[in-house]
Amino acid sequence: MLIKVLNTQMTYKTLSVKAPLRWRNAAMLCTAVTLACAALAHPAQAQKPIPPEIGVWIDDTGQGAVEIKKCGQTLCGYVSWLQDPMSKRGGPKRDIYNPDPKNRENTICGLQVIGRLVPMADGSWDNGWIYDPKVGQSFDVAIRSLSPRKLEVHGYESIKILGKTFQWTRATEPLPTCSVDDQAASQ
Repeated sequence: MLIKVLNTQMTYKTLSVKAPLRWRNAAMLCTAVTLACAALAHPAQAQKPIPPEIGVWIDDTGQGAVEIKKCGQTLCGYVSWLQDPMSKRGGPKRDIYNPDPKNRENTICGLQVIGRLVPMADGSWDNGWIYDPKVGQSFDVAIRSLSPRKLEVHGYESIKILGKTFQWTRATEPLPTCSVDDQAASQ
């Protein structure tokens, strides 16, 4: 077996397996150093920090919470908790005001209410939509973290200046999730 070694004159010297042990060790050391230098010259791509908007947020009414998470390159949000998940008739609350009659049987728990938020240069997220199941309407939305515990949610229709801004609070303790299975079991 032949081993190529870079010597002090910057030329390669070929060593055979019969070369002295110190030369073979030097060849292995040179290979290890070369690989280490290559790894340092091309470090693995640094991971992007988790956006501060990700997490569970209690809405401005205190009646519900939305879990905001990454959905591909965008952010989206789903209803994860309701203070009162049951309707007056005893079943789970449903999306009864949805403009599409096919969706009126969907439960509010687990319903996607935020979608397609894209990152902006200023660190906020915009160009998404937010759905209000209390009125069955969708609006344009922009969100941004005000602090680790506060989220600004700005809903608008095409013109931001005519929109309305709300502050949501990060859930500091785990909230019981409102799943359809949990609701069915409690009936």
